[in-house]
Amino acid sequence: MKIRTLLAAAALLAVVGCSKDKPAAKGEAEAPAKAEPAKAGGAAAAPAAAPAAAAAHPIIDKVGGEAATVFKQRCATCHGLTGKGDGAAAQALNPKPRSFEDAAWQGTITDDHIKTVIVKGGTAVGKSPLMAPNPDLEGKTEVLDNLVKIVRGMKKGG
Repeated sequence: MKIRTLLAAAALLAVVGCSKDKPAAKGEAEAPAKAEPAKAGGAAAAPAAAPAAAAAHPIIDKVGGEAATVFKQRCATCHGLTGKGDGAAAQALNPKPRSFEDAAWQGTITDDHIKTVIVKGGTAVGKSPLMAPNPDLEGKTEVLDNLVKIVRGMKKGG
């Protein structure tokens, strides 16, 4: 079990570490894929198809500010931009990240519990140690309140 946890953590760090490119600014379009140069004696190769990027859940931009930035940079890595638990690192994780769409879970959890998980990590509430703590957010009441709004706003049907 410890080896599996370490491997999942290493995979998570690899995914996070590989995302050094600056994301496009709000309202800025991603650069289109460039065509390969023509090969000697032949026509230019067709441009590579760009992978379809998942559109962020509208609640993220509605809330905006530092909370939106934190969610996109930290939370979405595992929970995904739509909060379904399908972020880039999710495949390597066991247990899988929480889906914020889950109305049953949303109904059993308090806002203070969500804030505790965000600041202190999964182990603080008896959950996975792979849910990393964010101690730098402690005391940032507005950011934490807005992160809770984002999580709550992702509830299916909500």
